[in-house]
Amino acid sequence: MAPGGLLAHLATVAGFLLAFFLIARLMSERRAPANTFAWLLVIVFIPWLGVPLYLVLGGRKLRRLAKDKVALTPIVPAMCVAETRSVCLPVAKTVGAAGGYATVGGNQVRLLLTGEDDFAELERQILAARHSIHITTFILSPDSTGRRIVELLARRAQEGVSVCLLLDALGCLRSSRGFVEPIRRAGGKVGRFMPVLPFTSRGSANLRNHRKMAIFDGATAMVGGRNIAREYMGPTALASRWRDFGAVIEGPGALVLEEVFIADWCFVTRAAPAEMRAAVQARGAPVRGEAEIQVVASGPDVPGDPLYEGIVAMIQEAENSLWIVTPYFIPDEVLLRSLIVKARAGCRVNLIVPAQSNHPVTDFARRTFTRALIAAGGRVLLYDAGMLHAKAVVVDDRVALIGSPNFDLRSLFVNFEIGVIIYTRPEIMGIKAWIDDLTAKCSLPVLKKRSFISSVAEDLCRLLAPLL
Repeated sequence: MAPGGLLAHLATVAGFLLAFFLIARLMSERRAPANTFAWLLVIVFIPWLGVPLYLVLGGRKLRRLAKDKVALTPIVPAMCVAETRSVCLPVAKTVGAAGGYATVGGNQVRLLLTGEDDFAELERQILAARHSIHITTFILSPDSTGRRIVELLARRAQEGVSVCLLLDALGCLRSSRGFVEPIRRAGGKVGRFMPVLPFTSRGSANLRNHRKMAIFDGATAMVGGRNIAREYMGPTALASRWRDFGAVIEGPGALVLEEVFIADWCFVTRAAPAEMRAAVQARGAPVRGEAEIQVVASGPDVPGDPLYEGIVAMIQEAENSLWIVTPYFIPDEVLLRSLIVKARAGCRVNLIVPAQSNHPVTDFARRTFTRALIAAGGRVLLYDAGMLHAKAVVVDDRVALIGSPNFDLRSLFVNFEIGVIIYTRPEIMGIKAWIDDLTAKCSLPVLKKRSFISSVAEDLCRLLAPLL
């Protein structure tokens, strides 16, 4: 055999063995069947694309990461108030059993309805912090909004406040290290979560930290869907600003969110978690109100899927009404079938999505799912006043979910996400009022007969949707 032919033969054998190994690994992972099937198709039929893609993007629950990272155990710090009265027990128990934190009372929750409100609150909390400022964001943009926050964090670090800024390496790819250097020079610390290039980190390039939260002195926290960028927030109104949603939590719930930040920070920086935890918990978590919440961290650092199972439980508990607000709607078969069953049973199932999102491919992929939901009696509303980036679920005005996760498989099964389930009526009715305001700016979709090409394209998108 000629040398060239021998090399080609060896390359074929090596490729086959690698594909076989990857398929075996894929089948051993706990994934949604649709996700497994989609990866199998790509690896088997387009191996030259599927194999490298899986090596870079395929990881979900990594044993080495779980071993290296501080475990996110569902243990609420002892000083947190755990007594609650208004909890929807089926949802709370499901989340707790899957790896979520226990419910805590004694909180005050204030909603942040606009990007201007969110930016003003972030500024105020940074300037008011006395001991520590811990911020996690997926995107820190090098624009006027990002520059202002970097300037404030550098100032507070210079004044002796402990400043820790955790950035996702992919989401903050445009923010060079020089952009945040003023914080470091002032004595603050900046960490980057999982470098994008494969084989250069302890995780996978596919595992992104999509959590968005800021914790001040361990007693006040901000959570929601907004990144630190001009399109999300800023000091003045902007016509093109995305519609989003967030909240300020004061009380024991903030200390639970601090536990999540500490685990993420120590994984990236190799800092000692016990030392950080002791410094924060020594100041306690004072009771600030009557809101009852449950923090849900989800991702490769949690053994189960508490966020996903919590949403399934919320859908199953719905009797009269169910509202879902999300920028991207790509559910798995269980979620879609649960929504269809509820709609057919007479529950008012409402889905609000942007008429046109910033990812056209996901808009195309959602068509099959929204069409099935409408056919079952559900209602789909298209937000026409710009990009809708908010995330919320409200069930029967008695339980609500807010935070960073989208209603797609990446958020529910791959990304590091943070959610907060709210169980008390005043806060839930505030979220519902915000949703009512959204509906005034929505229209119903126009269902057109699909052409042959459109049908094939939609079917293909649905087949590959688990990879989006």
